[in-house]
Amino acid sequence: RVDRALKDDLDIPDGLAAENVYVLDPGCGTGAYLAEVLRRIAANLGGRGLGALVGARVRHAATERVFGFEIMPAPFDDRWLYWEPGHGLLGRPVPDYRPHVFDGNLWLTAAQHLRRGAAEPQACFTKHLGSLHLIERTALMFPAWLAEESVGDGGETVHRPNLSGAALRYLEHLGANVEDLFHHVLATLHNPAYRAANSGALQMEWPRIPLPGWPEGDADGAATALAQSAARGRELARLLDPDTPVPGVTQGTLRPEIAAIAVPATVDGRNMSGDDFALTAGWGHFGQGDAVMPGQGRVVRRAHAPDERATLDDASTILGKATFDIYLNRRAWWRNVPATVWRYKLGGYQVLKKWLSYREHDILGRPLQPEEVQYFTDTARRIAAILMAVSSVPD
Repeated sequence: RVDRALKDDLDIPDGLAAENVYVLDPGCGTGAYLAEVLRRIAANLGGRGLGALVGARVRHAATERVFGFEIMPAPFDDRWLYWEPGHGLLGRPVPDYRPHVFDGNLWLTAAQHLRRGAAEPQACFTKHLGSLHLIERTALMFPAWLAEESVGDGGETVHRPNLSGAALRYLEHLGANVEDLFHHVLATLHNPAYRAANSGALQMEWPRIPLPGWPEGDADGAATALAQSAARGRELARLLDPDTPVPGVTQGTLRPEIAAIAVPATVDGRNMSGDDFALTAGWGHFGQGDAVMPGQGRVVRRAHAPDERATLDDASTILGKATFDIYLNRRAWWRNVPATVWRYKLGGYQVLKKWLSYREHDILGRPLQPEEVQYFTDTARRIAAILMAVSSVPD
């Protein structure tokens, strides 16, 4: 529609391919819109008979007039990516992946088998492109929806559920849809009781997800059981998605047991300022080939202070009796990161420690921004809420 408006309403014959047209999408999410812009530019240029020059002109547009989108390289870690289509960066080694990454689609990761001793969940949730190493065992991405070109007028892209015929019939009998099933799967893979009961099988093969009343969905209570599990999955998806504010956890009036977690602090009790934002406690360093290697950092283990203990109340049975102070540098730290929150792993990675390793001052080349300090706090609080949510799931 934008391309047509440029041509018809603004009298710009080349539309999006015109050299004086710039595209900036500040909330581009998955980047599906920007990818379509580049395809439209290529189509417009091809219509002018430019032949072999089209590729060079599209690349010039991508580097000079069309800008960026997001990628998730690790759990709870969305980043902007500058993309040049001529390099094929996002097309290797599965060119059929990216077309299905569009606004509104839902993705989770799974592992075909786990390394020995792995007990943590492998199911990351994202609405963005996922890195190959989003989980340790190499990320295999599963979408709720697939994008396909329709047959007929215009060849527009349509979205269909990523389901077998049997699964579609099952959901129809229950009055449910693909996103209900998607969130049921997410809830199941994060259920500690499910992982414990199936630990041996999970180390050897794909997870097998129990479905209430399968295959006909006619068992008593099947629809209610699936709906309740899907609701838990939606709660987990909100907590796992760093772009989604969660009331009581990252937004609004926080739950008391959440508000006490990962509070920024300084030696003199003042708000952080200046050099307080530099992450210099040794959380990461460059290894061979400039690979970022995790460091030990500075972690101080202690018992909960009386005010923390009173605030946590019953949550301390889930979050642990001990807590940690996690240091940015000699002057500043995050106060009260409960033991289970600090040690929490997702997809093989210790989430908070991995996040810090890429933000060490010598690697990042700058101090943290105040928003990044808050991001660490919010992530710790999300993890605490996840731990409390999955602990209340019925067996």
